[in-house]
Amino acid sequence: MKAIRVESPGGPEVLKLAEMPTPQPGAGQALVRIEAVGVNFIDIYQRMGLYKMPLPFTPGQEGAGVVEAIGPGVSEVKAGDRVAWAGPVGSYASHQVIPAAKLVPVPARLETKRAAAAMLQGMTAHYLVNDTFPLRPGHACLIHAAAGGVGQLFCQMARRAGAQVIGTAGSPEKVKLAKEAGAHECIDYRTQDFEAEVKRVTGGAGVHVVYDSVGKDTWEKSLRSLRPRGMMVLFGQSSGSVPPIDPQLIAAGGSLYFTRPTLGTYVAAREELLTRAGAVLGAVERGDLQLRIEKTLPLAQAAEAHQLLASRKTTGKLLLVP
Repeated sequence: MKAIRVESPGGPEVLKLAEMPTPQPGAGQALVRIEAVGVNFIDIYQRMGLYKMPLPFTPGQEGAGVVEAIGPGVSEVKAGDRVAWAGPVGSYASHQVIPAAKLVPVPARLETKRAAAAMLQGMTAHYLVNDTFPLRPGHACLIHAAAGGVGQLFCQMARRAGAQVIGTAGSPEKVKLAKEAGAHECIDYRTQDFEAEVKRVTGGAGVHVVYDSVGKDTWEKSLRSLRPRGMMVLFGQSSGSVPPIDPQLIAAGGSLYFTRPTLGTYVAAREELLTRAGAVLGAVERGDLQLRIEKTLPLAQAAEAHQLLASRKTTGKLLLVP
């Protein structure tokens, strides 16, 4: 099998294509032939060493493909099943052994590439909109990076929930994409002060919730964009880590809430994983949720994919194909 290996933390250049023995599934596992792999910021964090990984390792936590073999005791899937996943590390490869309980079925009419593109970002937007801060009519929310892969899915789900959706993006073109995805308002953070604009749009009240995947560059203004008893949801750090926060900032903002959720917590039980993945993949299959796949690259060009994603110039999903 082919796999991208990281021998030591570093820049995109540490992503090396290697030939390895194809593993065999053990108890509770399935061997999947991978057809498409999603590229995500967490892959960059792990490659850089920001999130510590045992070395060497194969990056990638999202994909879709076909089950080739199963190990003893597996009842969740069988050979020949089309499946998708988000979470198990090692997807930048032609094959991966994955716990069968982490695999979900791909709907019959859904293309494999679209399934791979929807899993991590789609389920992330789903749990944030439906569970972390359940959006309802009358709520106002601020979504950073609203024109990115997760941001566009986020805008669609938030608008469908009935919320007033305010996005941020980094160019007029991206502002247009965010509005097309469902944002009622979108702020170009390169030319506008998003805190001031949020206050203007909400009549000085601020939003009920900020969904912030940017981190270092935005977190302070994000807090100040909240109304009293609002919630700051920090679910990423594309601009860098947020420094330690003085709890007095939370008090001064008006008894604010601050949370740092992760997808793994919201799909820990198989029943919840199947429900959440089924909702997302089903919506994509029906056309209720629109996906934008920006570029598909060969597995050997994983470094280029990381460079594209880190540039923050992408406006859709990046995929690798073994």
